[in-house]
Amino acid sequence: MTDDTMKPRRPSGPLAAPGRIKEIASVSNPIVKDIRALAQKRHRDETGLFLVEGLKLVLDGIEAGWELKTLVVSKAALQGGSDILTRAVSRAVGFGADVVEASAKVLEAIARRDNPQSAIGVFKRQLTLLARVRIEPGEVAVALDRVRDPGNLGTILRTADATGAKAVVLVGDCVDPFAIETVRATMGSIFAVPVVKAREAEFLEWRSGFAGTIVGTHMAGAVDFREPDYAKAATLLFMGNEQAGLSDQMAGACDVLVRIPQAGRADSLNLAVATGVMLFEARRGALSL
Repeated sequence: MTDDTMKPRRPSGPLAAPGRIKEIASVSNPIVKDIRALAQKRHRDETGLFLVEGLKLVLDGIEAGWELKTLVVSKAALQGGSDILTRAVSRAVGFGADVVEASAKVLEAIARRDNPQSAIGVFKRQLTLLARVRIEPGEVAVALDRVRDPGNLGTILRTADATGAKAVVLVGDCVDPFAIETVRATMGSIFAVPVVKAREAEFLEWRSGFAGTIVGTHMAGAVDFREPDYAKAATLLFMGNEQAGLSDQMAGACDVLVRIPQAGRADSLNLAVATGVMLFEARRGALSL
């Protein structure tokens, strides 16, 4: 169902040999350095790995069938008798993942924050090919044109999950969906919603064969966002960049341009909020069938 289209190289060094259990107290340990490096997009691209903070989110990833490479757990919490953490360690070992029992200092170094979570997972990322996106009549997916803010993207993924959207398509130069800030904002929905990365030309080629309706939000939109019949056809909601909105080329790829009416002095909505409004309206329209 999913394909990592970036073709990452096989991880080398300390992250390459799964199935070990180690206790680490020093932030200078090579394993810690490798994991910390995943905060940088270049290292995520090279290894095909990304970080997930929090025991619940790690378990969400495991339950969703994503490949766990390394589980870093709080030594103090594990020794404190946390049943859930102990079960997570057992599952990680069973899957052949590395398990690292880490000191509080090591966890803080990896998470780059005080009072870190008791568990941090290193997962292999998954991307879906654009050609495999299927949207049936009454269903909806989201495309984002050059989204740049990780919090916005994470919130959109979470909202897409809540509304049953079939995919989130990132068009052009977008923020990395596997950046730790984005993953945090998804609250686990990174594992539930297929994510696609597509060049503009690739998206336009796919669009030429798309039999559904592309509804774009735009300041020049003359149609109220509640007017399209979201239940009649497959719908792709196309949302623009935070500052510039949809580019002229991407706006031209839409079947209809809509506007969300506003009553106050604000002349625009936050991208994640606007996408949420559109998604829930499309879902309401589909459910009214």
